[in-house]
Amino acid sequence: MTEHAEVEIERHFDPVMLPASTTVMMAARHMHSRRVSAVLVTEGDADLVGIFTERDAISRVLADGRDPVETTLAEVMTDNPEFVSPQNTAMEVVQLMQALRCRHLPIVNGGKAVGMVSRGKLRGIASNGVNPS
Repeated sequence: MTEHAEVEIERHFDPVMLPASTTVMMAARHMHSRRVSAVLVTEGDADLVGIFTERDAISRVLADGRDPVETTLAEVMTDNPEFVSPQNTAMEVVQLMQALRCRHLPIVNGGKAVGMVSRGKLRGIASNGVNPS
């Protein structure tokens, strides 16, 4: 395992970043076409303001009877999510995800969203200490 495994993830993973005014339907289309289960909600030049996941789509939109065509990400995203930096070690990221009980963490560098770590990308690290490249 490399000392900073997230740097590899950051460099090779291009997250979907959408403004808070994006509708849930449009976000879902982006998620489907990119085959991802979360999007970073940003404003300006990649300033992170939230995260929207497939779980949010189910629990905050569908289960609440909201119209995904009319509902914006600003209404249903997780505001000001926890995040990691490229300097965090893989083990620190796994431990934070376990503590927060989340499957996605944005990677922020210099105040800007630059990537995202998902639990699936780090699964091998937690169980056997090997970087799953």
